[in-house]
This record gives sequence, C-alpha cells and structure tokens, in this order.
Amino acid sequence: MPQRSLDAFAVGLERFEATLDEELERVQRGGAVFKAVRGEYGSGKTFFARWLQERARKRGFATTEVQISETETPLHRLETVYRRLIERLSTADVLSGALRSVVDGWFFALEQDVLAEGAIREDQTDTLVERTSALMEQRLADVTRTAPALAAALRGYRHAVATGNGPLAEGLVAWLAGQPNVGTEVKRFAQVKGEIDHFGALSFLQGLLVMLRDSGYPGLVLVLDEVETLQRVRSDVRDKGLNALRQLIDEIDAGRFAGLYLIVTGTPAFYDGPQGAQRLAPLAQRLHTDFATEARFDNPRAVQIRLPGFTLELLEAVGRKVRDLYAEHAASRDRILAVADDTYVADLARAVTGNLGGKVGVAPRVFLKKLIGDVLDRIDQFLDFDPRTHYALTVSDAELTDVEREARAAASPDDIRLEL
Repeated sequence: MPQRSLDAFAVGLERFEATLDEELERVQRGGAVFKAVRGEYGSGKTFFARWLQERARKRGFATTEVQISETETPLHRLETVYRRLIERLSTADVLSGALRSVVDGWFFALEQDVLAEGAIREDQTDTLVERTSALMEQRLADVTRTAPALAAALRGYRHAVATGNGPLAEGLVAWLAGQPNVGTEVKRFAQVKGEIDHFGALSFLQGLLVMLRDSGYPGLVLVLDEVETLQRVRSDVRDKGLNALRQLIDEIDAGRFAGLYLIVTGTPAFYDGPQGAQRLAPLAQRLHTDFATEARFDNPRAVQIRLPGFTLELLEAVGRKVRDLYAEHAASRDRILAVADDTYVADLARAVTGNLGGKVGVAPRVFLKKLIGDVLDRIDQFLDFDPRTHYALTVSDAELTDVEREARAAASPDDIRLEL
C-alpha cells in the first residue's frame, strides 16, 4: 500500500469526507472524537485509516497507527500500545518517530512564550531555562498530578540538551517513548524510576497532546487497527482488552484527551459477534449503531461507520486513476492512455479477480502490481508493445500473500479460512 498521496487512489470514500473534516475541526477546537470503522476483510479498512491520517496531516495534525496483535501489541497492555504509537508518531515533516521533534518544538514554543513576556532576554540562558521549566510545569499541571515522572523526565531532557549531553538526552527521549531497558544512569539523572506502566501510559498520552497543542499542532489522530484480533486471545485477556477499549472511549467522553481523534477498525464479527464487543455490555452500548437500513442511508456521523464491500467497479476505478497518474508523468502519455484504455483496464481487473477466486476484496494489490509493472511500464518503454497481443496474465502462488493464496484456492466462500 502506498504511504503517500492516497487521495490519488481513493474511490468510494467521498460520502465520508465532509463529516471527517467536521470532526477534525472539532478536535482542532479542543474537543475529542472516537470513531469505529467496520468492514469485512478486503474492504479497505487499513486504507481508509491511512487516507484519514494523510488528510489530517495536511491540516497540520500529528498522526500515528498501532496494529493490535495477540503477542506484540495486545490492547490490554496500554503501555505497549503507547510505545508503538510513539514509534509510529508522524507529522507533515517527520514520517515516523517524531517524538523528539515534537518535544524540541514544544520547548522552543515555551521559550518564545517566556521571551514574549519581555522580562527575560534571550542571552540570559540560565534564567530562560529556569523560567521555561516553570512554564512547562504549569502547562502540565493536570498531567503531573497523575504522572509526575513525565515532568521530571522532560526537565532532565531540557537540562541534558542545555548542557550538551547528547547520550542523556537520547536516553530520556527513549524513556519518554516507553522504551524498555533504558540505562539506570539516565533515569537517575532525571530522578525517574522504572518504566511507563499501564496507568501511566494514559497520562503520558495526555501529556503528548498538551505538547502537540502548545507546539501548534491541531491534535493527534490515533488509529488502532485490526481490533478484531481480540477475538483470538484467551477469554481473560480478551475481557481486559475490551475493557481497555471501553476505558479509552469513556476517557474521551469525559474530556481527558482534548485534541485526540481515536479511530479503531474491525470486522463485523468483532462488533456483532459473541467473542467481540458484545461480550462487554457497556462497550457494546457505546458502539451500537443501526445498520438495518440500506447502506446508502448510513449516517457518517454515527459512532460506528461501515465501509462498503470493494466491488469490481471500484477496482476498475482505482485502475483508471493509477493509469492516469502514471501517464501524467510519462513521456508517452497519449500512447499509454490509448493502449491501456478503460476497456483494457476493466478486462485486466476482471482477469486478476478471477485468478483470485472472484474475491475482489483481496485483488487490489495484485491488480495494481500487474497493471503497473507488467503493462504500463512496458507500454512506456517499448513502442510496439500491445498488452492485448503480447501479454498474458500469470499469477503464481509465490507472489501471493496467505490471504490471496487462500482466496485463489477457494472453491466457495465457505472454503476461505477467516481468522476470527
């Protein structure tokens, strides 16, 4: 999946745009939003989440995405979720791992606020550091009540940077990011102990939101992807994960996380099945949305929205978008548009889908790979290449993912193994 310019590939998402923009504006004004996205495997949930993140970054937001998994990132271990979200923290300028950039930008903003008061000059370094630290404490007052270690670590980081101690500064950024195994000398320098725990993670997230706001970011979009994996874990672990999600929703409703847009993605089985959200009644109540009416009447403002199944028509539309984008940057633009016309793109989409058991939802990756690498590149390079004459589609098991391979081998929908 491409990491940038997702608008160029997006199809069928127009009906969500106005509502998502309204919700981002609400977050920008100091509010918070929770959104649940449902869709079958292959419906484009991850694409939707990344498309929203890119849309948010264009508005100045920071974004991050966490893949929920049974072993590496279980939802009930919020300290692990926090560590992963910091690792993937992105801004318009930093694609990943943006925490240090955010912290440095925050201290710079604090310095500017102190200097704007007019009582301290820029060359009064020690006094400026002292006044900046005091302002930091003031801004983090609400967070410090529950997580005093956050302010302590930031004070230590500020002092390490001011004295040119790079290793200590790096170590404290790692500790603030929730990384384990930070050296004792680093923690001793900042007078912090241990590591960020389950409860501290929420306070550190709250502190991150304060830093983002003060640094000029409108807010943070946090994606928890594939929450349906909760259905596969032990019942006690599942219940803890469901309760953690319920806790996050309640904290958002209570106003604790001003500036946060939290979005989770999952399958219908997670939202409606007995091993998912329905297992915890308070969570099921918070997520409940009426989907009994036709999909075209779905309310984009509801707490839970559903993505339509990826159809052959949408796949063809993606193919046309990609072809047009490719042609726009190619020397042989007119020839590409003529040889790989709409009819050929549609034929190739049907052929790839047929090779994958007719399952359109798993076809986009292979289809785009064949369209670009096997067809468009050759049209661009060879003046006598005609895909209708010189190209025959081949799809080998070696180039497929497990899901694609299973779809290809399935004789009926009942033959496809779904991880529930």
